This record gives sequence, C-alpha cells and structure tokens, in this order.
Amino acid sequence: MVKGKAWRIIPRPLLETVLNNHVQHHRVPQPLMLHGPRGVGKTTLILERLFERWNSGPHVTGYVDFAESIEDYHPKHGQSYPWISWTTCPPPKLVTLKDQLENCLESMTQRAIKLGTISSHQIFTILTKWHSPTTALSQILNKDSGSRMPVRTKKNRVSTSNLWDSAVFKLSSGLCEQELDWALDKSITVEEGSYYKEAMAALKLAKEVIRIQEKWRENAVRDLNNRGGFSRSLANSATDWPCLLLELLSLAAEMDYFQTLSKYGCIATSHFHNCWNSVVKVSLTPFATYGTAMARLAASRPIAQAYYSYRAFMDFGFPDIFISREMFGWTPAEAKMHMVGDYFSQSEWDVIVEVFGPNPRHLFEVYALKLSNDYQKVMNYKSTFEDIVDLYLAYLQVNVVNPAMDKALLLLEKFAIDVQSGKVSKDRLRFGAPWRHPPKTDIQSWAKIQLIDFVQSLVSAEFGVNYFADYSLEFFDDPATIALLEKNVYLAVR
Repeated sequence: MVKGKAWRIIPRPLLETVLNNHVQHHRVPQPLMLHGPRGVGKTTLILERLFERWNSGPHVTGYVDFAESIEDYHPKHGQSYPWISWTTCPPPKLVTLKDQLENCLESMTQRAIKLGTISSHQIFTILTKWHSPTTALSQILNKDSGSRMPVRTKKNRVSTSNLWDSAVFKLSSGLCEQELDWALDKSITVEEGSYYKEAMAALKLAKEVIRIQEKWRENAVRDLNNRGGFSRSLANSATDWPCLLLELLSLAAEMDYFQTLSKYGCIATSHFHNCWNSVVKVSLTPFATYGTAMARLAASRPIAQAYYSYRAFMDFGFPDIFISREMFGWTPAEAKMHMVGDYFSQSEWDVIVEVFGPNPRHLFEVYALKLSNDYQKVMNYKSTFEDIVDLYLAYLQVNVVNPAMDKALLLLEKFAIDVQSGKVSKDRLRFGAPWRHPPKTDIQSWAKIQLIDFVQSLVSAEFGVNYFADYSLEFFDDPATIALLEKNVYLAVR
C-alpha cells in the first residue's frame, strides 16, 4: 500500500446547520427527510459528523439501518453499499425491518421511563385513546387460570382501568431482574424503584395488548392476501405499536431534559418492487398516521433517495407530511478546493472531472485504488493515473451499470406485455407512440431497442432534461424513464 494522506469527512456547514436546527426542537410538526443521489455522503454526514452530538446531553437519538440485514451489501458485514438502487439487492424480510424499528423505539421509551418522564398512567391513557383494550386485558388476566373468559354482563362488568391495574400488578410480579437492571440504580429509593417497575410492566402490557389484537386480524389479513386485495385500516394496524411508542416519546419530550430523535437510514423508494415499497410504507406509516393527526411528532429523520411530497400524497393522502431537504454533493469548484493538493494533483483532477465528476464516493474509491498496489497485479506495465481511472470505470460498468440496465430492461419487457394484455390504461399511453402497439413476438429485442433509443436521446441532451422549465412532464410517461429511475441509473432532481 502506497502511503498517502488519510481520507477525512469534509464538513458541510450549511446542511449541518439545517439539520442541527431541526434537532434542537423537542417537538416538530413534520419529520425531515434528507435525500439525494447515491454516494454524496448523506449517511456519512449524519453518522460521522452529527450522530455523536445528537446523543449528548438531553438528546436521545435512535438509529435504524434498514439495510443492515442485507449481508452482501452492508459495511457491517465487510461489504460496501450498492451503487445502484437497493431494489437490485435481495429484499430483507419485513418482519426483520419491523423488529428493528420497534426495538429502537422501545429502547428510547425505556430511557424515558428511567428518566421518569413516562408513567404507567400515561401508557394507559394513550393505549385507550386509540384502542379498546378491555377484551385483551381480560384475556391476559385469564390466560394462566386456564378457565374460559366469563360472559360480561352489566352486573359483573369491570372497568377498563381496574383491569389495567390488575394486569400491571400481575406483570410487575413476573418481571425478572434482567429486565430491570438497566432501569434500577442502587442509589434510587424504594419508591422510585417501584415507579420504574410499574412503568416497565405497563409498557410490556401495552405491547402484549397490541399483539393480541394483531392475532385477531390474522385471518382477515390472510384472506386479503389470498384475494390480492388491500385494506388501508389493516395496513395501518401493522404499525400500531410503533405509533403508540412515538406518541409516548413525543409527550415525554422536554426541552433540555429529554429530547428525542429517531433516524432511519437506507430507505429505498421503489413503487414497482413490492417488498421495498413495503419498506417505505413500514418506515413512514407511523409518521404519516401520527404526524398528520397530532402535528406533534418527536423529531425524526428518515433518509431516502428521492421521495418527494407528491409521492407521499399518493401514498398517504397528505402532501406536507414531511420536510424535504436535498443533498447533491459538491460542484467541481467546491470539490477541487478540498481535493487538489491533499489527495490528487491538478493533472489527475482534470481527468477526474472530465470522466465522472466530483461525486464524493467516486473520489474516495479512486483515491483508495490509487494508494493500492493491487491494480498493478492486473496490469503488466507501470500504471498511470489514466489506467487507474479506466480500471475503475470498467469495474463500474461490469458490476454496477450492466446489471442495472438488465433489470431496467426486464421492467420494460413486463410493461410491453402488460400493454398487450390491456393491463395498462390508455391515460399512460398518451405519449410515446411505440409503446401503444408493441410487437407480439420478440418483445425482448424490441424493448432493448426502445431503451437504447432513450439512452441515446439522453446522451444527446448531455444527461440533463429540464422538464419543469419546458413544461414537458410527459417525459415521465415514457416507461424507459421510470425503469431507469427505478434502478437508479438515472436520477430525477428538482
């Protein structure tokens, strides 16, 4: 390995100020979503520059990486993030994603209990506000007795609050020391210890109530899946527990004492890939449901690729569900100021700008390749910097661009087949004459011709189309546009 200057995370003062200002509020009306092209440093900025500060003093920050379970494309497993859309990767299990989200919010809620800002009474109040727990509580109380639930009449009816107190008392006696070690300190009084224990039992009880109600819906969900239908109420019920935790955290937030922030990374936005589409819904539904109803959401920050407000309106029926902030990396002049002299010479920089521009991830990977001697094992002669760039471009072509283009082509083939079978409405075929009458045979070759024609048009336009200024939104009626956007080969920006 050739010795060189260690790579450093370069500050982004303006963007950092925007994010820090958002975090300073203990409650915000909308979550903030930071998005932009791949490789510009969105996750790096937050994890390397801001995350530690957001976990100091009164700030409690939870971080969920929804891509962590994808072992072939995550740094935790010794790999690197994919260059192209996450939809090209094997999708994670929705159960895993849901568990990640819930575990993060539960740990933050337990921290609030330890600080004394969440009580058993608050948990009961919020639970009964959105749910009717009476039957579930009765089932919990009668679970160990083995007897059938008695038929409730006016004479033997017990109030919900009494059922709650009985169930909390029952669970409190069953809590083990491991469940209380994090909360109980030797320096606290007996009274404080019983307060924490009761709140912990109440949190556990509320989760059990939600789980019981979820089981009641299992047959309805199974029947809906078999019929291929959709129910918004059933879909929203999948996030009942995260929504309840979010409301607890929001009500518990106090300035300069307990300020919460939830940050979610690696949310892909694919509206043709069912599982990744569900990732977006699982991630955003708690914020949509609770944020629009209450407008007092604990500060949260999903990170996504290009999820605009018009898309949120289509998914959730509310256009201002989040604050959108875009991050596009450096301009060539900005990158030159940081790179030339420390990492690249002027002649090397001229090659970089001409070939692939100032994308931070490109710069980092080329610099790492420059310091490595591995590339010389491939070359039989002394390599120049141009050879390094050529080798890197060949790597991107084989491992990134070609697989993504193949997947985009599959989307076009499917679209052509759907047009033939009448599954595509005429409204989507107002522009782009070839797609109205695709051939009945050799669809693969025909779709490939359409994709090549589209790419050649982009090359002629130097990969820049100002469809807003030209009022040419029919640009998105071409299925090739959607396919390339879907696989992240082409990025739409405002």
